[in-house]
Amino acid sequence: MKTLLKAYLHPAFLVCTVLLLTAATTKSLVIQALGWHLTKYPLPLKQSLHEMDEAALLPFVVRNKTRIDNADILATLGTEDYLQWIIEDPDAEPTSPLRYCSIFVTYYTGDPDMVPHVPDECYVGGGNRRKAGYVDTATLVRGGGQPQTLRYQNILFTGTGGSALATTVEFHVAYLFHVNGQYSGSRTETRMYLSQNFLSKYSYFSKVEWQFYGVDAFGRVYPNREQMVKASEELLPVLLPALEEGHWPDWDSANREEHETIEPSEH
Repeated sequence: MKTLLKAYLHPAFLVCTVLLLTAATTKSLVIQALGWHLTKYPLPLKQSLHEMDEAALLPFVVRNKTRIDNADILATLGTEDYLQWIIEDPDAEPTSPLRYCSIFVTYYTGDPDMVPHVPDECYVGGGNRRKAGYVDTATLVRGGGQPQTLRYQNILFTGTGGSALATTVEFHVAYLFHVNGQYSGSRTETRMYLSQNFLSKYSYFSKVEWQFYGVDAFGRVYPNREQMVKASEELLPVLLPALEEGHWPDWDSANREEHETIEPSEH
């Protein structure tokens, strides 16, 4: 026991202990002085995703809404804030590969995992093969404002893809992110935005995933890349504003209210 106490009272040990405590205190003071928030709080949606107004997606028509009942799948997904719908373009030809679109939107907030789920991995885990990946763009225009070019991932897979003949087909799945008030075209970029978010006490990201397909006598048919990109130009200017206006948090407003709350009142 005396030997143990003697070791703790050794000058070198005491100096190291003091230095460590000083460093920890200094780090805390520096973080506080800079106004950094390393612990993030949840920022709720304006309205649950699955409560989206169907009219907001016109001219597309909602044909199916899916809710996940399996607790294990929900746990793997990591959120209960999601929308999984199938919409239809009523003006498309009956067997057009662009007649239907499966959309899957998820939302994570607080101290979210660093974007664990992307189609590149999930579809491969389901038995498909990732054949190629592209970065494509769509243009978003809001109420006469400047056009905004959005980048998104467009992944080409091979698999049975719902074919009644169980033949191998190629199909595209596309996705992008909305993270802390801005769009992101990749998981890497989303992780960067999350990791550089020091000045807000909030953090969130939402993944928007979509896949076009049609149905003929033999099962599902899928668009090629050119068709996929063109159809996405029609879909995203409808879907994304609906999410912005009705569901995703107002990032600027939330942070403005935070700063107004912590600023001392003037007398």
